[in-house]
Parts: sequence; structure tokens; C-alpha cells
Amino acid sequence: MTMRGTGAAAAALVLALAAASCTTAAQPGSIAPTVTSAPPTDTANGHGWTKKRFRGAAGRHTGVTRTAKPTVLNGLVGAVFTRNAGGDHFCTASVVDSAGLNLIVTAAHCVWDPKIGRRSDLVFVPGYRNGDTPSGVWPLVSVTVDDGWKDHADPDVDVAFAVVQAQNGQQVQQVLGANKLGVNRGYQLPVRITGYPGSSDVPITCSNTTTEQSATQLRIDCPDYTGGTSGSPWVTDFDPSTRTGTVVGVIGGYQEGGDSPNTSYSSYFGDRVQALYDRATG
Repeated sequence: MTMRGTGAAAAALVLALAAASCTTAAQPGSIAPTVTSAPPTDTANGHGWTKKRFRGAAGRHTGVTRTAKPTVLNGLVGAVFTRNAGGDHFCTASVVDSAGLNLIVTAAHCVWDPKIGRRSDLVFVPGYRNGDTPSGVWPLVSVTVDDGWKDHADPDVDVAFAVVQAQNGQQVQQVLGANKLGVNRGYQLPVRITGYPGSSDVPITCSNTTTEQSATQLRIDCPDYTGGTSGSPWVTDFDPSTRTGTVVGVIGGYQEGGDSPNTSYSSYFGDRVQALYDRATG
């Protein structure tokens, strides 16, 4: 995912809130910041701010990004390297539930270049942190991408599933568990995104609510998701009993994930992603 400067809209919003004597506070791990203001009704105050307008401003606020702790859920996410953990890191992937217990999901542009084909010598390193590989190194042995991506890099199917090689007689899902795959879940969902920036040896995480970029694309506002975070899973419906959730997107799609580190996109997980998953697991 490429980078660009932050937009002027966020700064204008902050100034407007300040002028209205409001305070905003985004709590770590929250879906959206809490907004407190004086007007108790929808009647505009002297600055023209109503309750409805405050709610709209809160809904556009970015999430809070921080270092991801080494939890079970975050342990399902890993960095994608060339050759081994000492190779080039350029993407992120995560374990997704499958009958073969050996499947990961990432962005198609991470594993398949329409001009030259499949990228070779890739490995998945779940839980990677400061050079350590606590859950092993898992080579990618096959990848499945949509023909629309193969033929013309269709951003609406910038999703890939990959089978990883068993290690020490065990499949990756047997070792780590897996998130479920969620399709046709709609456009406004509370999600957590965990991924590996190329410039960092530790993962970052952020929570916010997704919005509809288009009928085939999701959008989320979380800061600092720079190059290397493509393929990061968008996880909703966290289950405390299993400490896993449901993947409803991955950073990719529009602009291959976005040209700003503060706004990310995903191809919408609909029927085409379900068909892709069925091919990968069939």
C-alpha cells in the first residue's frame, strides 16, 4: 500500500469541534471515539452544531492505531516474506478456517502479479515479532486467485487464498486455530485490523467501523497502515470462548489498499470471494 499525506478534511473537523467547545476521545480498541457536547437536543447552538451533526463527525473519525499485543487472535496474523524470515517483508496474511486446516488469506496483489504470474519463494510467519518466529515459518505451496485478477488486476477481487506446507507433521490451523470466513455481511461492521508495516518488526492493530466505498469495496479509517500491511485481515464478531473472529476483508482492492496510510480499502467479500474460497478448498 502506497503512502500520501493526510488530508485537510480531518484538520478542518478538529478545528470545527474546538470552535464548538467539544471534546473527542478515541479509546484504544474502541470502534469510534466518544463525543461529548453541550447541546442535549437536535436544536443547533450558536455555532450551528446539532446532535445529528456531532454524530456524523464522530462517525468519520479515524480509529486509534497501536502496537498489537501477542494474543491468540493476533497470533493468527503473520508477515509474508520472500524465502525466510530474513527475506524481504512486503505483505501480511492470516489463517482462515478450512477443511484441510492449511489455508491463509491475503491480498491477490501480494501473491500474484498479472504480468508475470505467481510470486515464488513466499513464506508465512505468524506471530513474527522483532526477528522471532514463535509459531514457525510456513512456505506457500499453492495460491488461488480470481481469473479477473489474473487477467486484468480487477480490484474487486484483490483477494487470494494460499495453502501452506505442513510443519513437523502439523497443519497451521492445528497449531494456531483460525478465523472464520465471512461473506455478504454488509458494509458497516465493527472490525479490528492487525498487520505488519514493512518498516516495523512488530504488528500494529486498529479498530473502527467499515463504510461503503462502493458496491464492491469497503473502506476504513485507521492511521499508519503503510507498505507491508496489504493483506491484513479485517476481523469482526470476536468470540471470547475461542479467541477468534470472522474475516470480512483484507487490505487491498481499490488502489491496492489505498494511497494514504490513514485510509484503507478491501474488496467486498461477496459471492465471488465465496467461489474463490470454494475453489481453494475444493
